[in-house]
Amino acid sequence: MTMSAVPGPRGPVTRKDVARFAGVSTAVVSYVVNGGPKRVAPATEAKVQDAIRRLGYRPNAAARALKLGSSETIGLVIPDNSNPFFSLLAHAVEEAADGLGYALVLTNSDGNVAKERRNVRNLAARQVDGVIVSSVLMEPGVADFESAEVPVVLLNHSAEAPGFNSVGVDLVAGARAAVEHLIGHGHTRIALAMGTNTGNYYDGREEGWLQALAGAGLPEGPIVRTPFTREGGYAAGKRLLAGAERPTAIFATSDLQAVGILRALHEAGLSVPADMALASFDGSAEAEYSWPPLTTVRQPAKAMAEAAVNALIGTGRGNTPEHLIFPADLQVRQSCGCRRE
Repeated sequence: MTMSAVPGPRGPVTRKDVARFAGVSTAVVSYVVNGGPKRVAPATEAKVQDAIRRLGYRPNAAARALKLGSSETIGLVIPDNSNPFFSLLAHAVEEAADGLGYALVLTNSDGNVAKERRNVRNLAARQVDGVIVSSVLMEPGVADFESAEVPVVLLNHSAEAPGFNSVGVDLVAGARAAVEHLIGHGHTRIALAMGTNTGNYYDGREEGWLQALAGAGLPEGPIVRTPFTREGGYAAGKRLLAGAERPTAIFATSDLQAVGILRALHEAGLSVPADMALASFDGSAEAEYSWPPLTTVRQPAKAMAEAAVNALIGTGRGNTPEHLIFPADLQVRQSCGCRRE
């Protein structure tokens, strides 16, 4: 058979078809497709790859997983991939997994605990090698993860979860740095736009806000609790402006909230930062490209994602579970009152 003769369609292309077309054994095709275990001469590999391309051969993923004992796939559960921070985090997880030869299956919990647990079970049923969960709860119950029958790593998780690998950021220190920066601009009435989580757990960003105010001998400013969304921020901004004692600065616990607050401030005819200073938390692209650009606490999404993937399928797999906390850094822009970055 010549290499130009491509057989007509007669059903799914098999490994035998590729072997026959390339003039090699099915074992050689297997070595090329699986990258081993035996080496194949470059010229022979080129013939096999050409046959695969011409015939449109697609390896059977289920059969490969059964043979290898691995699907070479991991799952990721996040609250909402329309949130720029979680979109950034998911992309970083996908890149880290791809670097180890794994594909990623992404699911959204939509901020719902029941859906989060269902997503984990569904991913486990699809025989993924493990699941990374960015929970909607500050302190998720681990019993559901223990029964998932696949390894689970908690990502964007600030509290230790005994028996599980977890990766998070220092929320308290990051928030404290942002509020201290606002205090450095002379603000003495600093409000908190606190995002609401599912459950009644304390958020470290609120603690950081309190610590900064107490450290400067300042009274607690007003607190408004709304969802971690643009709409939530917009509502928070309007409520803070309607309050009896209007603050002169606001710390928002997410960039999305801060974007909503900006709209409320602009609609009220206020100038940022001249009339109202603003700082936020996350470090997403929206913070950099809002107007004015937001001073924000940047979470190291890439490093966090790599640590989670490593704990799940990399060199940390099977080791004693660890709780890794990364420092956050303050990205100073114009919304706080600084003239330039």
